[in-house]
Amino acid sequence: MTTVHHETTVPLAAAGRRFDQTLAELFPDYSRSRLATWIKSGAATLDGAVAPPRYLVRGGEAVRLMAELATEVSDAPEAIPLTIVFEDEHLLVIDKPAGLVVHPGAGNPSGTVLNALLAHDGGLGELPRAGIVHRLDKDTSGLMVVARTLPAQTALVDMLTRHDVHRQYAAVVLGVLVAGGTVDAPIGRSMGDRLRQAVRDDETGKHAVTHYRVRERFRGHSLIQCNLETGRTHQIRVHLTHIGHPLVGDSLYGGGLKLPRRAGPELASALRGFRRQALHAEELAFTHPITGEAMRFNAPFPADFVALLDALRRDLAEQGAED
Repeated sequence: MTTVHHETTVPLAAAGRRFDQTLAELFPDYSRSRLATWIKSGAATLDGAVAPPRYLVRGGEAVRLMAELATEVSDAPEAIPLTIVFEDEHLLVIDKPAGLVVHPGAGNPSGTVLNALLAHDGGLGELPRAGIVHRLDKDTSGLMVVARTLPAQTALVDMLTRHDVHRQYAAVVLGVLVAGGTVDAPIGRSMGDRLRQAVRDDETGKHAVTHYRVRERFRGHSLIQCNLETGRTHQIRVHLTHIGHPLVGDSLYGGGLKLPRRAGPELASALRGFRRQALHAEELAFTHPITGEAMRFNAPFPADFVALLDALRRDLAEQGAED
């Protein structure tokens, strides 16, 4: 268990502000909820005395913070291999394979990215969600950034909230797209199926924007690039289905098997055998939360994604001239 120990002085400019607000400004590396807990427990004191969160400071008081960072995650570490793209004392960037769930939950109590992270670095158990600040769906492959310290986690969450993290995806969709574009459509939980999200124009819909452009066109499919302005659950999958081009292999949102005319056995086998949404988080870019360095990472397409594209390209070469 890690001990937190800080001592400082309330600036005169803070006079008249609440103690909890002042503490949040003095110690931005810690969440407001964590600081509130420490105030109530007496771990944070003002001039050596316990003060209520709403106490108005005068300025010049001595602030002392002495607390234990309790274990935030009780899940067990598991020796699950991780592909680590980058690692320093503040953060990790991993390339998640398709089929690996990020968080334990109903139906997946173990065998997740979180369990693997705890095995890689036991100290992550002291961070909320073991340092995970964003997630990928189980069957989406690609890049994720994970914090290793509280300051890094607080900063990364703030950057994600401000949309200051660049996230780029590659996807194979049904249909031949003529050009790229932008989908600006609010997303909320589907009324008919709690496992699904949907475009919702009512008060439950949250602002969601996806930009996409075409990279390659095949006879009945397209390889596209997607860039997110927002990060809603299933956003790319919902938005592309909304415009009539669901992801190949996405059974939840309608990307079932559809073969081009005269599709040969190789393409038919490749499409039938691709049993996940064809979505890969290929690029991640952000400013390092501690050093300020510009960071950019790329993850190559996984083998199943490459095999699918190869089959689509060969089909186009063999039969495209006839269409």
